[in-house]
Amino acid sequence: MVNRGSSHYRASLTSRSLPRKASPYAITLYIISLFAFSIFIFLFNTRNILEEDEQKPNFSGEFLSEQIPEEQLWDAPFSYGLQSCIKPTAKYKAAHGSDRYITVRSNGGLNQMRTGISDMVAVARIMNATLVVPQLDKRSFWKDSSTFSDIFDELHFIESLKRDVRIVKELPKNLEAVPRARKHFTSWSGVGYYEEMKQLWKEYQVIHVAKSDSRLANNNLPLDIQRLRCRALYHALRFSPPIESLGKKLVERLRTRGGRYIALHLRYEKDMLSFTGCTYGLTDAESEELRIMRETTNHWKVKEINSREQRIGGFCPLTPKEVGIFLRALGYPPSTLIYIAAGEIYGGNTRLSELMSYFPNIVFKEELATKEELEAFTGHASQTAALDYIISIESDVFVPSHSGNMARTVEGHRRYLGHRKTINPDRKGLVKIFDKLETGQLKEGSSYSFLVRQMHENRQGAPRKRKGPMQGIKGRARFRTEESFYENPYPECICSSKGRLE
Repeated sequence: MVNRGSSHYRASLTSRSLPRKASPYAITLYIISLFAFSIFIFLFNTRNILEEDEQKPNFSGEFLSEQIPEEQLWDAPFSYGLQSCIKPTAKYKAAHGSDRYITVRSNGGLNQMRTGISDMVAVARIMNATLVVPQLDKRSFWKDSSTFSDIFDELHFIESLKRDVRIVKELPKNLEAVPRARKHFTSWSGVGYYEEMKQLWKEYQVIHVAKSDSRLANNNLPLDIQRLRCRALYHALRFSPPIESLGKKLVERLRTRGGRYIALHLRYEKDMLSFTGCTYGLTDAESEELRIMRETTNHWKVKEINSREQRIGGFCPLTPKEVGIFLRALGYPPSTLIYIAAGEIYGGNTRLSELMSYFPNIVFKEELATKEELEAFTGHASQTAALDYIISIESDVFVPSHSGNMARTVEGHRRYLGHRKTINPDRKGLVKIFDKLETGQLKEGSSYSFLVRQMHENRQGAPRKRKGPMQGIKGRARFRTEESFYENPYPECICSSKGRLE
């Protein structure tokens, strides 16, 4: 038996209980391991926090995305030195007086009439005719009684085009009772078609054109004819002095409110929703109201429309809520000043509040102008639409929620003025994302914002050539699929010293 009281045992026990001195290598390895473990714990916890934050309901419309630089939000795209070019070529000859006359009844809303009148100026040039100042549409949905001189500067229109086409205010008295050739000129026709129409002058001195919209082809026309269309639309068809004056005042008042602003063409009006058959997010009673309106509007040919197919195909205007989600994803802060260029929003404040939850700084023309200033325009939809047009052209950013006549014409005009920033939503692509948000497959956050920004990287008004017809479509139907000349007048009316886009 071991004698535990011996000095030998105590020395042995002491030597075993004391720790051995660690080597420098072991100490270094221990410190590295501890540091690596700390980093792992930090990253793991951070990941959980971010995932929890991203999954929280976003009732305020705030997006967890990185700060987008101001210039990226507001600056116009690089224009490659391109500029407007509308002067006639050296071969262009001044117009001479003609005793043959074309009378026109313009059809549609303001911008459909404006582009149609520009076409008729060119048609009168091709047919060597005198153009009588067109009559405006008074029978469309808006039932606007405005005359040409109520909306446009009539004298300026006549004078600015006198080298191109002879224009008179009225048909001469001696021709008022003569028989007229009443024509519905074929849509998207070329010069050859109108050369053939000159045969009518053998029997008639007056041709009456019943519809003016889309009477000329978008492409394959002589350069001088295309430039004449641009001179007519962008210069000759100046708005009347009262409209121009108030429009400029409203732009100045917007500038004093916030400096920069977005003009949002929120095409969420009753007629548009009814015409397109888009009922997403509406009540059954509202959907039925729109169906009845479509059924009882005689000149709307299509009556039965599948709303779901329309939306999936990208043919529906974005809802106010979808616009809010879209603009926040692009990086615009909630304080952004937004001017609503539109008529009465269907659903009123209930629908508008869905947009205002994202962007509360929203303004209409009725808030910018006094009642006295707007009194002269009351009941004249085309005149108030002209105010919206001016404010949209002068905006820092223009965003249309649907690709209607105003959206296309404003985009083309902004391209002509130097490719001002115009964000054209990819509605078909956005619908897929919106549906994933609604079902929870996607969350509002940085990844969602990245998808939206990437989708619209090349949809902000940068210079590009006009798109031709869709592949696989033959015959005259292909013209309907072309990009409108007035939506993108490049290259005929926009050029550089090199004459082409590098």
